[in-house]
Amino acid sequence: MKDEKFLNDLIQKVQQGHQFKYLYFWGHTPKKVDIVDKSCFSQWFPAQFEIEGVEYFTAEHYMMVQKAKLFNDEKIFAQILQVKHPNEAKQLGRKVRNYDEQIWRENRFDIVVQANFAKFSQHPELKKFLLATKDRILVEASPVDKIWGIGMAQDHPHIQDPSLWQGLNLLGFALMHVRGLLLTE
Repeated sequence: MKDEKFLNDLIQKVQQGHQFKYLYFWGHTPKKVDIVDKSCFSQWFPAQFEIEGVEYFTAEHYMMVQKAKLFNDEKIFAQILQVKHPNEAKQLGRKVRNYDEQIWRENRFDIVVQANFAKFSQHPELKKFLLATKDRILVEASPVDKIWGIGMAQDHPHIQDPSLWQGLNLLGFALMHVRGLLLTE
Protein backbone atom coordinates (compact mmCIF):
# COMPACT_ATOMS: atom_id res chain seq x y z
CA MET A 1 0.00 0.00 0.00
CA LYS A 2 1.34 3.43 -0.90
CA ASP A 3 0.66 4.92 2.55
CA GLU A 4 3.23 2.66 4.20
CA LYS A 5 5.63 2.92 1.26
CA PHE A 6 6.77 6.45 2.15
CA LEU A 7 7.73 5.49 5.68
CA ASN A 8 9.21 2.15 4.62
CA ASP A 9 11.40 3.90 2.03
CA LEU A 10 12.67 6.32 4.69
CA ILE A 11 13.37 3.48 7.14
CA GLN A 12 15.26 1.58 4.45
CA LYS A 13 17.43 4.61 3.62
CA VAL A 14 18.22 5.16 7.30
CA GLN A 15 19.16 1.48 7.66
CA GLN A 16 21.44 1.86 4.62
CA GLY A 17 23.31 4.61 6.45
CA HIS A 18 21.71 7.74 5.02
CA GLN A 19 21.53 10.55 7.54
CA PHE A 20 18.71 13.05 7.55
CA LYS A 21 17.80 16.26 9.31
CA TYR A 22 14.28 16.29 10.66
CA LEU A 23 11.92 19.21 11.15
CA TYR A 24 9.20 18.44 13.67
CA PHE A 25 5.92 20.31 13.74
CA TRP A 26 2.55 20.05 15.43
CA GLY A 27 -0.11 22.66 16.04
CA HIS A 28 -1.57 25.43 13.92
CA THR A 29 -0.98 28.52 16.05
CA PRO A 30 2.11 30.62 15.21
CA LYS A 31 4.38 31.51 18.12
CA LYS A 32 4.38 35.19 17.03
CA VAL A 33 1.75 37.14 15.13
CA ASP A 34 2.62 37.87 11.48
CA ILE A 35 5.71 35.62 11.60
CA VAL A 36 5.59 32.48 9.45
CA ASP A 37 6.78 29.43 11.34
CA LYS A 38 6.33 25.67 11.19
CA SER A 39 2.72 26.00 12.33
CA CYS A 40 1.96 26.72 8.65
CA PHE A 41 2.45 23.01 7.96
CA SER A 42 -0.70 22.15 9.91
CA GLN A 43 -3.87 21.26 8.01
CA TRP A 44 -5.63 23.65 10.39
CA PHE A 45 -3.39 26.65 9.68
CA PRO A 46 -5.58 29.59 8.59
CA ALA A 47 -4.46 30.21 5.00
CA GLN A 48 -7.40 30.59 2.66
CA PHE A 49 -6.89 29.33 -0.89
CA GLU A 50 -8.91 28.65 -4.02
CA ILE A 51 -9.20 25.55 -6.17
CA GLU A 52 -11.43 25.49 -9.25
CA GLY A 53 -13.27 28.63 -8.16
CA VAL A 54 -14.04 27.40 -4.64
CA GLU A 55 -12.53 29.11 -1.57
CA TYR A 56 -11.32 26.99 1.34
CA PHE A 57 -10.50 28.36 4.79
CA THR A 58 -7.90 25.67 5.53
CA ALA A 59 -6.38 22.55 4.01
CA GLU A 60 -8.53 20.57 6.47
CA HIS A 61 -11.64 22.09 4.88
CA TYR A 62 -10.48 21.00 1.42
CA MET A 63 -9.69 17.48 2.64
CA MET A 64 -13.13 17.07 4.21
CA VAL A 65 -14.96 18.60 1.23
CA GLN A 66 -13.16 16.17 -1.06
CA LYS A 67 -14.04 13.30 1.27
CA ALA A 68 -17.73 14.25 1.02
CA LYS A 69 -17.41 14.62 -2.75
CA LEU A 70 -15.67 11.24 -3.09
CA PHE A 71 -18.63 9.52 -1.41
CA ASN A 72 -21.30 11.68 -3.07
CA ASP A 73 -22.55 13.25 0.16
CA GLU A 74 -23.79 16.59 -1.17
CA LYS A 75 -25.36 17.61 2.15
CA ILE A 76 -22.12 17.30 4.15
CA PHE A 77 -20.19 18.79 1.22
CA ALA A 78 -22.29 21.97 1.41
CA GLN A 79 -22.15 22.12 5.21
CA ILE A 80 -18.34 21.90 5.30
CA LEU A 81 -18.07 24.86 2.94
CA GLN A 82 -20.15 26.94 5.37
CA VAL A 83 -18.18 26.34 8.60
CA LYS A 84 -15.15 28.44 9.46
CA HIS A 85 -13.24 26.39 12.04
CA PRO A 86 -11.27 23.37 10.80
CA ASN A 87 -12.47 21.24 13.70
CA GLU A 88 -16.06 21.80 12.53
CA ALA A 89 -15.00 20.67 9.06
CA LYS A 90 -13.31 17.61 10.56
CA GLN A 91 -16.37 16.67 12.61
CA LEU A 92 -18.61 17.02 9.57
CA GLY A 93 -16.16 14.91 7.57
CA ARG A 94 -16.66 12.11 10.07
CA LYS A 95 -20.37 12.12 9.21
CA VAL A 96 -19.92 11.48 5.48
CA ARG A 97 -22.43 8.88 4.30
CA ASN A 98 -21.45 5.87 2.18
CA TYR A 99 -17.89 6.10 3.55
CA ASP A 100 -15.55 3.31 2.46
CA GLU A 101 -12.20 3.12 4.26
CA GLN A 102 -10.41 1.42 1.36
CA ILE A 103 -11.53 4.06 -1.14
CA TRP A 104 -10.54 6.83 1.29
CA ARG A 105 -7.08 5.29 1.80
CA GLU A 106 -6.57 5.19 -1.96
CA ASN A 107 -7.39 8.90 -2.33
CA ARG A 108 -6.51 10.75 0.89
CA PHE A 109 -2.81 11.36 0.24
CA ASP A 110 -3.40 12.89 -3.20
CA ILE A 111 -6.20 15.06 -1.79
CA VAL A 112 -3.91 16.44 0.92
CA VAL A 113 -1.18 17.07 -1.67
CA GLN A 114 -3.68 19.03 -3.81
CA ALA A 115 -4.77 21.13 -0.84
CA ASN A 116 -1.26 21.93 0.27
CA PHE A 117 0.00 22.64 -3.22
CA ALA A 118 -2.74 25.26 -3.57
CA LYS A 119 -2.15 26.63 -0.07
CA PHE A 120 1.60 27.03 -0.45
CA SER A 121 1.59 28.17 -4.08
CA GLN A 122 -1.03 30.87 -3.38
CA HIS A 123 0.76 32.27 -0.32
CA PRO A 124 4.31 33.37 -1.26
CA GLU A 125 5.44 33.71 2.36
CA LEU A 126 4.33 30.15 3.14
CA LYS A 127 5.93 28.85 -0.05
CA LYS A 128 9.20 30.54 0.87
CA PHE A 129 9.11 28.93 4.33
CA LEU A 130 8.40 25.46 2.93
CA LEU A 131 11.13 25.73 0.31
CA ALA A 132 13.60 26.89 2.98
CA THR A 133 13.27 23.48 4.64
CA LYS A 134 15.38 22.19 1.71
CA ASP A 135 15.80 18.43 2.05
CA ARG A 136 14.74 18.06 5.67
CA ILE A 137 12.35 15.30 6.56
CA LEU A 138 9.12 17.00 7.66
CA VAL A 139 7.56 15.20 10.59
CA GLU A 140 4.18 15.83 12.18
CA ALA A 141 5.09 15.08 15.80
CA SER A 142 1.51 14.52 16.88
CA PRO A 143 1.16 12.17 19.83
CA VAL A 144 -2.50 11.57 18.92
CA ASP A 145 -2.39 11.02 15.14
CA LYS A 146 -0.99 7.77 13.78
CA ILE A 147 -2.03 8.38 10.19
CA TRP A 148 -1.06 11.94 9.34
CA GLY A 149 1.47 12.17 12.19
CA ILE A 150 3.92 9.80 13.85
CA GLY A 151 1.90 9.03 16.98
CA MET A 152 4.49 10.54 19.30
CA ALA A 153 5.48 13.97 20.57
CA GLN A 154 8.66 15.85 19.71
CA ASP A 155 10.19 15.06 23.10
CA HIS A 156 9.75 11.28 22.67
CA PRO A 157 13.10 9.47 23.09
CA HIS A 158 12.69 7.55 19.79
CA ILE A 159 11.67 10.50 17.63
CA GLN A 160 14.84 10.37 15.50
CA ASP A 161 14.33 6.73 14.54
CA PRO A 162 11.61 6.37 11.88
CA SER A 163 11.51 2.60 12.42
CA LEU A 164 10.16 3.30 15.92
CA TRP A 165 7.55 5.85 14.90
CA GLN A 166 4.06 4.77 15.84
CA GLY A 167 2.40 6.50 12.88
CA LEU A 168 2.73 6.92 9.10
CA ASN A 169 3.57 10.67 8.96
CA LEU A 170 1.45 11.08 5.83
CA LEU A 171 1.17 14.85 6.29
CA GLY A 172 4.95 15.18 6.48
CA PHE A 173 5.39 13.11 3.32
CA ALA A 174 2.63 15.05 1.54
CA LEU A 175 4.34 18.34 2.40
CA MET A 176 7.67 17.05 1.13
CA HIS A 177 5.94 16.02 -2.10
CA VAL A 178 4.47 19.53 -2.39
CA ARG A 179 7.92 20.99 -1.76
CA GLY A 180 9.26 18.94 -4.67
CA LEU A 181 6.43 20.09 -6.94
CA LEU A 182 7.04 23.73 -6.02
CA LEU A 183 10.74 23.37 -6.79
CA THR A 184 9.95 22.22 -10.33
CA GLU A 185 7.52 25.07 -11.08
